[in-house]
Amino acid sequence: MSACPALFISAPASGQGKTTITAGLARYHRRLGRRVRVFKTGPDFLDPMILARASGTPVLSLDLWMVGEAACRNLLAQAAAEADLILIEGVMGLFDGTPSSADLATAFGVPVLAVISAKAMAQTFGAVAFGLAHFRPQVPFYGVLANRVGSARHAQMLEEALPPALRWCGHITASDEIALPDRHLGLHQAAEIDDLDARLDHAADTLAQTALSELPPPVEFGAPVPPALPRLLEGKRIAIARDAAFSFIYPANVTLLETLGAQIDYFSPLADEALPGNAHALYLPGGYPELHAATLAANLRSAASIRAHAAAGRPVVAECGGMLYLLDQLTDTQGVSTPMLGLLPGHATMQTRFTALGMQQIDSLHGPLTGHTFHYSKLSTSLTPLRSATRPQGDAPGEAVYRAGSIVASYMHAYWPSNPAFTAALFHGEAF
Repeated sequence: MSACPALFISAPASGQGKTTITAGLARYHRRLGRRVRVFKTGPDFLDPMILARASGTPVLSLDLWMVGEAACRNLLAQAAAEADLILIEGVMGLFDGTPSSADLATAFGVPVLAVISAKAMAQTFGAVAFGLAHFRPQVPFYGVLANRVGSARHAQMLEEALPPALRWCGHITASDEIALPDRHLGLHQAAEIDDLDARLDHAADTLAQTALSELPPPVEFGAPVPPALPRLLEGKRIAIARDAAFSFIYPANVTLLETLGAQIDYFSPLADEALPGNAHALYLPGGYPELHAATLAANLRSAASIRAHAAAGRPVVAECGGMLYLLDQLTDTQGVSTPMLGLLPGHATMQTRFTALGMQQIDSLHGPLTGHTFHYSKLSTSLTPLRSATRPQGDAPGEAVYRAGSIVASYMHAYWPSNPAFTAALFHGEAF
């Protein structure tokens, strides 16, 4: 059995400072020599980059639907067997979504710390905290941290507003030295924040003065079960584009490819690196190609190698931003159009707000593959979808899945461990 101190960091809404507090806690305990494992609730690529930098270890996703309860429990058990502390950052507000952060915390008995931004708030802080703690009594509740506090007197008012039964875990003052910058899809990527380590250390120093400097209670997660998967990709070399333009990669996806027997090689289209010539298959993940369109268009070496790979009939799997890179052109929000690789007919146009959001799944010959979609562009193409994803809630149509020659492309970001056989078929170029 695997018991480990664990804490679930949630909030009443997005934008309260969950990532900053989770990252600061991870950095604080890591500096004390503790082995910290951090998880992120729901589909996310940006927050985990920050959290991985703070903790020094990859950050995996937990989601009762996309990952599955049994797989989540096993990931937690594996972490508990090797860590001194587990931190889980929630998504949106504590009770938002189906399933929600509250559902996840309850399923595994992980106590919840509520991070509440107290900016422009006084005694109402107590009402918000009380509601979070009692809205669903079965949710294990640890305590409350006040964020963006204006002064010592402000903090005192907030603490005095709490009902006696609720634990006050301290406060963090509003500080530009701690806050993390963001943009249209969320936070900036970790590598783009020049002073990220200084911000993380500052957050850790501040949290060291709160009750959160002590370890939370241990939680029992059971015994981990080692994966028993056939090596369906034995001998395959898979090239993965990885740089600031193509960075939306679930670590669990790469681990699955390796567990199935594949060898992984990374290359950077932004650095004009050629696709490794011995690659059997190519994965173009999502990211921010729209921010680097001119550079990508000028990098002829990368472009030629990818075109040659596709012309040879070798599999290409492209998701979201990776798919945009394969189109004829990409137009930004200023109306500037840039030619892309021209391997898929059509063009995409960036919008000023998101055009699709939510969990989805693709039903295949191998069963369902889960994932999610979140993008700010609209696609116009003459391609006929091979399949279309569905949504777990509602009847709205999901993302199209296109096949053109050896290329499979979609806006959907797939969570490959949900269907290893489907994943192997993708990289073999087989029917699915």
